Amino acid sequence: MGRIVAKLRRLATIVGRNNEAPGNVRPGYGTSMAERKRKPHLPGAMVRGFLVAVLAILPAVLIPATTPETAQIMLLLAVFAGGIVFAEYASTYPGLIEFRFAAPFNRTRFLLLALTATFMALLLRHQSDPGPFSALVQGLASACFGLLDFGGSPVRLLTGALPDALPVRHLAQVGQGAALTLVIGATTVLGFIAAIRLNVWPMGKGPFNVWINLPTFDPTAGHDVVLRLLRQARISILLGLLLPFLLPGLVHASSLLMQPLTLQSPMGFVWGIVLWGYVPVSLVMRGVAMIRVARMIRANRRHFADSEARGYAVA
Repeated sequence: MGRIVAKLRRLATIVGRNNEAPGNVRPGYGTSMAERKRKPHLPGAMVRGFLVAVLAILPAVLIPATTPETAQIMLLLAVFAGGIVFAEYASTYPGLIEFRFAAPFNRTRFLLLALTATFMALLLRHQSDPGPFSALVQGLASACFGLLDFGGSPVRLLTGALPDALPVRHLAQVGQGAALTLVIGATTVLGFIAAIRLNVWPMGKGPFNVWINLPTFDPTAGHDVVLRLLRQARISILLGLLLPFLLPGLVHASSLLMQPLTLQSPMGFVWGIVLWGYVPVSLVMRGVAMIRVARMIRANRRHFADSEARGYAVA
């Protein structure tokens, strides 16, 4: 029985080699499901929380038309978001954020969020205070809009879901922002897939600990951890691919249930378009990453089975 339990723990929680020296094993790549982080990384957690807070307040700083009341609300949201990230990364045990020790997964998502939010703020700033950077963003957005503005595209669906009474200029601006966000998101997904193909992700020494990097996923539940990982991965990818087409329908339905969404306020424009593009990309990246983890577990199973077979042959 002890041998079976040990085998299940090895297959369900550890991916990779287990012959690394303990001093060389990185947090998140340990050799036990009960492994904890060696010490809370408070400086790193403080830096991450500060960067998230800066990102939350950055669009309000870049847009000249931000009112003091909006700036105060965004400041409170920035403190709240930064505090959550700090508490998550400073904690000893994993919580909600996935792939905490599988760099650069979360760094890539943060850069995607920061880039799209900055571009949307500069696109809005260009209308009242044009500059060289905002003009560059405007040109990129116009080029992307020209490529993606066709019947049935997510960009066309989003602009078509807004109320007809809105100015044509605002609809064009929403379409340009959505097209630029979609191009940036698709580029990020393709880059992440290429990193997996080149065995660049996940980075780190030692085995990959599923419990720490997937805290909301229980590797001991169900029959086969690989099949469950693949099933959740397919659901995430499918949902991520469908959301750009489904979210405009929710925008249109909002006009029937409550005040219709117009994206005319500065923060509504920036964060509405950013979340419209970020959430699907994040889901697709999560699905692709879980497929990678499932394949790593399957490869480790083969390696473990071959090692046992050689051991029995020698005996």
